Amino acid sequence: MAGVWLDLHVHSRHSPDSTLPVEAIAAAVLNAGLQGFALTDHNTVAGHRELAACQGKFPHLVLVPGVEVSTAEGHLLAYGVSEAPPVRRPVDETIDWVREQGGVPVLAHPFRFSHGVGRSVAERAAVPAIETVNGHNSPGANRKAAAVAFRRGVGRTGGSDGHVVADLGRAYTEFPTGTVYAADALRALKEGRVTSSGQELSISGRLRTEWRSALLRVRRGFRPI
Repeated sequence: MAGVWLDLHVHSRHSPDSTLPVEAIAAAVLNAGLQGFALTDHNTVAGHRELAACQGKFPHLVLVPGVEVSTAEGHLLAYGVSEAPPVRRPVDETIDWVREQGGVPVLAHPFRFSHGVGRSVAERAAVPAIETVNGHNSPGANRKAAAVAFRRGVGRTGGSDGHVVADLGRAYTEFPTGTVYAADALRALKEGRVTSSGQELSISGRLRTEWRSALLRVRRGFRPI
């Protein structure tokens, strides 16, 4: 396996739609043959302290702090920030906020029917990379995202969008050899020196995921993420 492979889209028990402890994520990613992951809980950095503690138990993994923020146009991944961006703000404003905080903004699962930005945002947003292989996206949505990333010449990231152990490592991002610390990964992301790989869920898998998501929406009173 060339390069360094990280699952850049993972949810823990700090998200309303996952129950995974951060340490369980680290163990599962390691078992999947990857070298690390980014913790990207929904609109919170509450898991960052747990992530830092986990680094001591898994010193050879690259663990990147992040957050998946809900903007007015769709979800945005923000890496390397110590606090969660304001929610429901215009995506361009949120991207600027992330940059001002020294973080790296990446469009999350563009072209997804729910929670994904559309083509107009994907074509113009000031981001150094776009998530082009999302483990929960449809193949068509991922292909559209990849086409935009290639056309724009920006980096391409991959992440499982994992909420359960079975999902982790399904999709991942290749970083340059020599990526040892989170700071190395953030620098490569900022410079767009990343590529994506992995696979989507099967049709039956997506149906199961949609059913699970529907049940969770009912439980939280249909409040949006």
